[in-house]
Amino acid sequence: MRAPSFWTIRYGRDSAPILRLLLSPLGALYGASVARRIAKASPLSLSIPVISIGNLTAGGTGKTPFSETLRTLLAELLGGQIGIVSRGYGGSLEGPVAVDPAVHGADAVGDEPLMLAQGGPVFVGRDRAAAGKLAAQNGMKALILDDGHQNPALAKIISLVVVDGQTGFGNGHLIPAGPLREKPAIGLARADAIIVMGAVSDDALEDIDGFKGPVFKASLNAKPVAIGGPVLGFCGIGRPEKFDATLRSLGLNVVDLYPFADHHRYRPDELVRLEADARAAGATLVTTEKDYVRLPPDFAAKVQVVAIEAILEDEAAFLAFLRAKLDSHLGQD
Repeated sequence: MRAPSFWTIRYGRDSAPILRLLLSPLGALYGASVARRIAKASPLSLSIPVISIGNLTAGGTGKTPFSETLRTLLAELLGGQIGIVSRGYGGSLEGPVAVDPAVHGADAVGDEPLMLAQGGPVFVGRDRAAAGKLAAQNGMKALILDDGHQNPALAKIISLVVVDGQTGFGNGHLIPAGPLREKPAIGLARADAIIVMGAVSDDALEDIDGFKGPVFKASLNAKPVAIGGPVLGFCGIGRPEKFDATLRSLGLNVVDLYPFADHHRYRPDELVRLEADARAAGATLVTTEKDYVRLPPDFAAKVQVVAIEAILEDEAAFLAFLRAKLDSHLGQD
């Protein structure tokens, strides 16, 4: 689904105050169910460190690119392979299974795990404790638990919460009245550090004010692409307007952007329309890495990809934070 616009609007008529009020009881039930699931869980402790990356809101905050950055840093610190454990959202396999890009498609393991598997080991499973055990058996030095802040299956030594620097926690209400998966005071109490992604607004600063742990800033940078002439973008991500802004930041001549639902599976007729509209405009089709892995190979060959990387503002400080946490954990073994 695409996030409703009123989720990020805090005041005024466009914030849909009446609808928000009507949906608030459902939000209270949602929040209670998350809290109950976490409270009743018995997390599995693995023999290797588990680092969770998550957020408090639905929709994209930059967790996936940051997972790649974190994997690189952990590999340098620990001197070995770092596995990523994912639920495999959108995939049909229950798992646990090690993702093999040469064998698996997005329909089997999910788009984000398949994309992450281009850079290193990824393990998917509905039961993330089972996926974590499989990763440990495969010789991983540590695990990154993707989208793991509300998942209590594995005991974590570090919990990182990624916050969108512009929208923060949105209108401050729980799903479906707003974007929150749980109340910030509860979610941040389990966090060891916050990663603020992108330029920071006053609203976002207010949302994280009072957090006692370290706050690190990062940005999402698009890798340059050599495309001459107009481009027609398309994407199925949580906030498609971000991809539009990315294309324009690269100086590309964007004639149009076609937004689809997050994790959208493209139908043949949609691909025919995209190709026809691009041809009529004399434009090159451009999409995200996440969308690219969901495309049929014959169509993907006609599409350019814009890759995104997460860059820490103060990598040295973040490395020091990681090293201290890892040393503390390993010293107890």
